[in-house]
Amino acid sequence: MHVDSELYSHNYHKGYWEYHLEWIPEYRYKALSKESTRKECEQILLEIARRLDVNVPELAVLPDHVHMIVVSKRACNPSDLLHAFKGASSHELFKRHPNYRKLYKVGHFWTPGKFSRTVSIASDKAREYVRKQRDAYQQTIADYLH
Repeated sequence: MHVDSELYSHNYHKGYWEYHLEWIPEYRYKALSKESTRKECEQILLEIARRLDVNVPELAVLPDHVHMIVVSKRACNPSDLLHAFKGASSHELFKRHPNYRKLYKVGHFWTPGKFSRTVSIASDKAREYVRKQRDAYQQTIADYLH
């Protein structure tokens, strides 16, 4: 359980909203395979987080998917967060890399699919899981919970 000092208050709400978000590029293309492009995507996502006023304690941009742990200061829908991150980052990546328009002819960088879950008691385990996604031998979240 989170201690009271970690709880956020906003418009008569008090709580702690932490989510594990994950999504993939359209067609599972490895458009983020270059280290420089992954770093650029990380910077874009962190800038979007700043605009949304959310904290990102963990972020892993991999060649074929993205993992984020997001902490919000107010109650919000994780689907809305995913929509904001995917839409704004897609727009910015297409702006910075016009050649991606040839690869993604429909104009969508990310697939419509997404994964989200709330992170509570096991937040340290979830953060460790996201942090270790860069390891060559990835494991499942269930391996960290035991």
